[in-house]
Amino acid sequence: MIVFRVGIAGPVGSGKTALLDSLCKAMGTQSNIAVVTNDIYTQEDAQFLVRSQALDSDRILGVETGGCPHTAIREDASINMAAIEKLEQRFNNLDLVFLESGGDNLAATFSPELVDLTIYVIDVAAGDKIPRKGGPGITKSDLLVINKIDLAPLVGADLGVMDRDTKKMRGDKPFVFTNLKTGEGLSTVIDFVKLHMG
Repeated sequence: MIVFRVGIAGPVGSGKTALLDSLCKAMGTQSNIAVVTNDIYTQEDAQFLVRSQALDSDRILGVETGGCPHTAIREDASINMAAIEKLEQRFNNLDLVFLESGGDNLAATFSPELVDLTIYVIDVAAGDKIPRKGGPGITKSDLLVINKIDLAPLVGADLGVMDRDTKKMRGDKPFVFTNLKTGEGLSTVIDFVKLHMG
């Protein structure tokens, strides 16, 4: 059986791990899920997911890339492929693996051999200009998540401007505004993943 793989990328602090935590908790009773996280020199994100009980600890593998996060998800994805294979051997009936990249800039993209679907997370606190800056994460991801919408008034970000610029940069590609603290927009992300899982 081929395991469906979803890559989650985005800048440091955008909410990738929070999204992953929410997805695992919401989908874990309906799907057989495992997770691979990437950090440069730690396993911080994997440890967070274990502490939050997103999944059983044996379903979460943290890899230390030791360098540029781009390389581990694109040019030389072997460390992530090995982690996914390990999880597939451990759980022979997996139907979904989430792969979280290390925090990066707007240029992160996954190798098509590594994931079937890409979700890119940005946050409102970085400013309403982020969507129009573009980059592969903004323009090429299968789904763009614009997180932390509750912070817009605090940082002077205009969600209307972000909506307009995102439509301009992405064309017909989908995007969603979220507040992962309250769960706003999460159901849209879940439905998107389920739709593509088939």
